[in-house]
Order: sequence, then structure tokens, then C-alpha cells
Amino acid sequence: MYRSTKSFFYLPCAHRQWRDDGDCQLVHGYDRSVHFVFESDGLDDKCWVMDFGGLKHIKAWLEDKFDHTLLINEDDPEMAFFEEMDRKGLCRLRVLPNIGMEGSAKYIFDYVDPWVQEQTQGRVRVYSVECRENEKNSAIYYRD
Repeated sequence: MYRSTKSFFYLPCAHRQWRDDGDCQLVHGYDRSVHFVFESDGLDDKCWVMDFGGLKHIKAWLEDKFDHTLLINEDDPEMAFFEEMDRKGLCRLRVLPNIGMEGSAKYIFDYVDPWVQEQTQGRVRVYSVECRENEKNSAIYYRD
């Protein structure tokens, strides 16, 4: 089994964990990064696991979701307020099932893995996605 990694940095976004009793219930921001581990039983014609030049779509997708955006959980009780902010052009709202690092890692995995498998005709899979909110905190979602 071969593995290779690719990282994307500088995805500054804001979010809030409305269930938290402390400061995380407030809107706050991080400069997120996303780290992929790709795996394959064999290498391509260039002797690579994954051709990173072919990930421009993933980079654009990550930027659309996480670059200068406001991430809100789909069950946030203040959703109408955040939607109004978005309508007024005060934020670029992105609604996710779970905006935490754990939920973000799974959300990204669930989008990128099928895309990678389609692009490589099943030769490459995403093994894991790690989401970092800063240099101290991260969460990783692994393939079963």
C-alpha cells in the first residue's frame, strides 16, 4: 500500500458551537488547514499515488466552503439571523451538519473521497482527512 499527503493552508473562517457553555458559543475565527492522506495499491504512470496537479477542483471547493466564510451548524437556533446576515451581504454563510473539526473532517472526506475515486477510476482512495483550527487543535476522520 502506498500513501501520499497533500495539505491546504490559509482557510480563514468563522464559526460558533452554539451548544458550548463557554466562549465557543460566540462567533470566532480560525485559519483552518486541511491535510489529506491518499492511498493506493499501485502508482500511476508518473510513479505517484495522487497527481496533486489534478486537485485544483478540490482547492476551489475548499476555498468556497472555508475561505472568508461563516460556518454554522444546520440546527443552530439562530439560523434565521445568520441567513439574514448572508442576505444582507454581511457574511458568506455556509451551513454544515457539524462545523467542529471532527464534523468538518468527515464532511470533507465524504465529498473528496468519491471525487478522487471517480477521477482515478478507483485506483486512489482518501485514507484520512485532518482538519486543523490552529497549531494546537485538530481532528482526523479515517476510512473504515
